[in-house]
Amino acid sequence: MISMTDGLSSKIKSVAINIRKQREAKNYTQEYLAAKLKISQNAYSKIELGYTKITVERLFQIADILGTSITGLIEAGKSEAA
Repeated sequence: MISMTDGLSSKIKSVAINIRKQREAKNYTQEYLAAKLKISQNAYSKIELGYTKITVERLFQIADILGTSITGLIEAGKSEAA
């Protein structure tokens, strides 16, 4: 049985993977997104690796830069993460 913490952790990791996939699909670099978000490339990298928990506000900002919806970042490829 998967604990609630494990389930949440896999969902966070899934969102991080979706962000990376959408960024790569747009041919954007981590440096570009970091600059748009006014954070370092290292801090942005930690978002994509799922090491940093992001706020809803940050998720909106990332979705806007990538030209997608928050739903697109949360649900894209969710069957892969399940």
